[in-house]
Amino acid sequence: MPTDTILVAGIEPESITDGPGVRFVVFTQGCTHDCPGCHNPETHALSGRGTPMTVDELYARIAADPLVSGVTFSGGEPLLHAGPLSKLAKKCRADGKNVIVYTGYLYEQILEAANPDWNALLAETDILVDGPYVEAQRSLAIHFRGSRNQRVFFLTECGKSFEKRF
Repeated sequence: MPTDTILVAGIEPESITDGPGVRFVVFTQGCTHDCPGCHNPETHALSGRGTPMTVDELYARIAADPLVSGVTFSGGEPLLHAGPLSKLAKKCRADGKNVIVYTGYLYEQILEAANPDWNALLAETDILVDGPYVEAQRSLAIHFRGSRNQRVFFLTECGKSFEKRF
């Protein structure tokens, strides 16, 4: 797949459940975490599913909607598409939109991996929600997370401005 292409499982153009404000959500295709009880199991297949979309295609859709204040990358596992997602995030942030990334990896694992694409995406991320979904820790009482083990990292000043909403 070209370096500016993301395999997309789905899009939610105006979500209010995947982070604060009106958000454009990109659900990536492919995940190896296989969390029991995952609410997006259809995104797990690494091949044979999803729609290839370029960074420019996705950005055009995001930029066309004046209601969208931020973008969220979910999955599947967004880190499997970290290179092109970092390019998309950079364009969105240049437009004043904040970026949230949900990942089944722990923040420490991301840092230890020293993966250049992961680091590039992290550098364009305002808020990171880490950790696998754990069905036994499911909670409807916490905001913007599925289970209590998932942690929120406010990586930028923009991200920190949303701290009270998490």
